[in-house]
Amino acid sequence: MGRYQGIIIAGFGGQGILSIGRILAQAGMIDGMEVSWLPSYGPEIRGGTAYSHVILSDEPIGSPLLNSATALIAMNKPSFEKYHRLVLDGGIVIVDGSLIDGKLPDDRREFYSIPATKIAVDRDHSTYANIILAGKLIAKTNIITVESFEKALYQTLPKKYQHMIPEEMDMLKLGMEYGE
Repeated sequence: MGRYQGIIIAGFGGQGILSIGRILAQAGMIDGMEVSWLPSYGPEIRGGTAYSHVILSDEPIGSPLLNSATALIAMNKPSFEKYHRLVLDGGIVIVDGSLIDGKLPDDRREFYSIPATKIAVDRDHSTYANIILAGKLIAKTNIITVESFEKALYQTLPKKYQHMIPEEMDMLKLGMEYGE
C-alpha cells in the first residue's frame, strides 16, 4: 500500500473542525491523491460537537466512514475520550493541551499535546488553534506538502479572509516544529 491516512478531527463546533478537514482534503487533491472528506456536526453547530473524517490515499477509497483511524486531532476532552480508541497501533494522536489534560492509556500510538488554543489566543487569533494542530499532523505523517496546504487555503477560504493566510502559514510551521 502507498500513502494512506485515515484522519479523525473532532471538537466543538466553532473550532474550525470542518474547515481544517476540508483544507486537508483539498491539499491532498492538489498533491494528486484520492481524497474523502466527511463533515458532521450537531444541530446546534457552534458549541455542539463536530467532527470530520478525512481520508488521503494513493489508492481508491471504498468508504468515507472511518471505523478505525491512523490519526486523530482532538480539540476537546469529550472528543479525545470518544475517538482515541479508534486510532490504530502505530497511529498518531494530537490533542489541544490547552483544553485536554488526558494522556493515552498505552504507548502503542504516538501522542502529542500542544497548547494550541493558548498559543493562538496569545497571538490574538484563537481561530488558528486548528492550524497549529494540523501542522503537527503534517510534520509527523508527511501525507501532504506545506505548499499544497497553502494552495488549499487560497482555494477554500473566501477572498475576504485570504489576507490571513501568511499568518496561518506561520501557525502551521509553529505546529510542525512544536516540541521538536
